[in-house]
Parts: sequence; structure tokens; C-alpha cells
Amino acid sequence: MTAPAIRAERLFRFFHSGDDEVLALRGVSLQLAAGEWLALTGPSGSGKSTLLACIAGLDEPDGGSVWIAGRRITRRPEAARARLRARHVGVLYQAGNLLEHLTVAQNIRFVRRIARLRPDGDDVAARLAAVGLDGRGGALPGELSGGQVARAGLAVALANDPPVLVADEPTGELDELTERAVLSLLASRAAGGTAVLLASHSRAVARAAHRVLHLRDGHIVEGGEG
Repeated sequence: MTAPAIRAERLFRFFHSGDDEVLALRGVSLQLAAGEWLALTGPSGSGKSTLLACIAGLDEPDGGSVWIAGRRITRRPEAARARLRARHVGVLYQAGNLLEHLTVAQNIRFVRRIARLRPDGDDVAARLAAVGLDGRGGALPGELSGGQVARAGLAVALANDPPVLVADEPTGELDELTERAVLSLLASRAAGGTAVLLASHSRAVARAAHRVLHLRDGHIVEGGEG
């Protein structure tokens, strides 16, 4: 039986502010199959970003476990989590996906080098063409428009050909036309077998996804999983 692309079991995450304890995640569980696109919705402060960080191995939950493509990413040293993430997870944010001092092509090659994959060669051009950035590989991020930066960020997040893409509000500052273009690219990746877990306030994202879960006060509600 094929392992889920993402399996998270009863995740808890605590934060402390002075004498107060904030329970950011309260036993959240979810699964995604390869090729499935799940939209995670909920108000600000509901735990969406914390959940994505734990699933991507960027943060360690205080309780529970996460498996990515059958490999446990929790309860490992940071270096081991980083290696798993570099090879098996693409991470896409609303901003900050690109190293400003590198060109778009260099950003792509850098991610592949971190993942210990062979250089792309001419494949970099194909990756840029796939996100509508033909001929822009030599541009620095500061030379791109907002929409181009969003598409370049997606190309970089997918540079390691990950089985899982985790995205946190990637269309939050985009105009409607650019958002539709990015959602079309995400749909194409899901159709190719990538599991896409995307947190967003956007109704367009929720409509485009295969499935929607709602997070509130650190747990899944309204009949969702968990």
C-alpha cells in the first residue's frame, strides 16, 4: 500500500508569552495523497502557519508526528529534518521565496544543489517557461514585477521536484489575474502527482482545491478531519 504524501497525527504546539501559555495546535491530524490539493482555511491566529511549519519540518511540534512520503520528519535533529525537507518538500510563502542577490536561474540551481540533485542545465529554461518566465532567468528578483516574483517563487519551490508542496498564503498580495495564473500552475502540479497543502484566506484558492479543511483555535472544525 502506498504511503500518503503527508500524514500528520495529533499535532500539538505550545508557545509561551510571559506567564501565559498559548496552545497553537490542539491535536490536529490530516492526510494527503499524491496528487491531492488541500486548502487550509481559517482566521488569522487559528494555527494555519504553525501547522504548515510543523508539516514542512521548519518547526518541531510538542506532540504528535509527521510523515512525508513515508518518511518521518518529526523527532529528528534539525540537520536531518533539513535534509528531508530539501529533497522531499517545496515551501512557498507569500513573500521571501527568493535570495535577492541571486538571479532567478541561480535561485533554482541553488535549491537543487541543496537537495543534492544534478544541475539542471537547459532544464532551468524549461522550468521558467512552465511558470511564464521565458527569458527571465538572468534577472534579479528586484528586477521583476510582483506577478513575476510570485511565479519565480513557485519555480524555486518546485526546483527539487518535491512530492509535497507546502504553501502559506502565496497569493495573498497578488491581483486577481496573477492569482488565477498561480492557481493554474498549482493545479497542473497536482495533476502531475504533487501533493499540495496550501493555507489561504482566498475564496478562489478554496474553490480550486480538491478538498478544504477549516482550522479554528488550533483544531479542525466544521466536520473536517482531526
